[in-house]
Amino acid sequence: MLSNVVVVIAAVTVLLMLPTAAPPTSASLANTATPTPAGTATPPSSPSPSPTVSLPSAELPPPVVASAEFARQVKANEAGMIPVLMYHRIMKKRLASIDRTPSQVRKEMERLARDGYVPITAQEFATGRIDIPAGKHPVVLTFDDGSPSHFALDDRGMPVKDTAVGIIYQVAKKYPDFRPVATFWVNREPFGLRDQRDQARAVQWLTSRGFEVANHSWSHAYLPGLSKKKIAEQLVRTERMLKKLGTGPSDTLALPFGAMPRKRSTVQSGKWDGTRFAFKGVFLAGAQPSSSPFTKDYDWRAIQRVQSNGKKGECRKWCSQYWLEWLNKHPDRRYTADGDPQHISVPERLRGTISAQRRQQINAY
Repeated sequence: MLSNVVVVIAAVTVLLMLPTAAPPTSASLANTATPTPAGTATPPSSPSPSPTVSLPSAELPPPVVASAEFARQVKANEAGMIPVLMYHRIMKKRLASIDRTPSQVRKEMERLARDGYVPITAQEFATGRIDIPAGKHPVVLTFDDGSPSHFALDDRGMPVKDTAVGIIYQVAKKYPDFRPVATFWVNREPFGLRDQRDQARAVQWLTSRGFEVANHSWSHAYLPGLSKKKIAEQLVRTERMLKKLGTGPSDTLALPFGAMPRKRSTVQSGKWDGTRFAFKGVFLAGAQPSSSPFTKDYDWRAIQRVQSNGKKGECRKWCSQYWLEWLNKHPDRRYTADGDPQHISVPERLRGTISAQRRQQINAY
């Protein structure tokens, strides 16, 4: 596992040295700006506006009350493993091994949908709000660095087709059970946008539709090489930015390069220049599905992720294609929901794996 983290760190380092895609233009985001006051707007030149295109909703169906027999019928196992998938840039021509093409991302998400996975955000995962339908499996889609390839709007104010958000909505439209949410961990220029107004429009567009935008440090710094004070500065500067943009405080943090400082508490909570931060989930860069947040072996201070990739080289046993195939072959090891937010349903043999704080919620069968 440690060797995989080293590989991921090296790959991300190479990625950051490569040219990035051009940021989305201000004009594309301006289409979602607040209308000007009455009497000041210029009438449109066209005879009628374009029809509004609706997007799939992130709302979940009503919960159920799961009896032991119901949990048995849906094969619920809320002590099972959950894939937290890690994406970086999405490019038609990959420049680094951790880049993915739009086709690869779309294919992987369609596979997730067919296999019964329902996306949740990292914040929902870390706080135990896995309120998906009975018989379904949670997956956390996470995107690092706030790349322009993750989110941009076209001239109609809709997500650009081959961005992460565009692909997620396309898959959700094709597979209605595929909930269109994800987590974007950003640095000081979210989605390549430099103008604060454009940044705010982008962030608020996403968060108003169920997406999470959270902390990935200010400058993508290698945190183990910094002092406690400098680490706090990296995290607080991003928290302040996100507050100005209309979101936060962040409940989750993705460590740059997946690199954990020697003193882990420095990235869990702290203060700099009078501003505090406190996370409920700190995410690594690899290399296996996470434990359920309801189990004894779950550690919110170092949550595992899985790099989105095929089965070549180091990824033969560590990346998303391998692990999704493995979970399909071992369904008893995968998290399967009971559809009941108030209970934690597990086979009787797994009762002892649930944490002491959650014992009153156990629904064993």
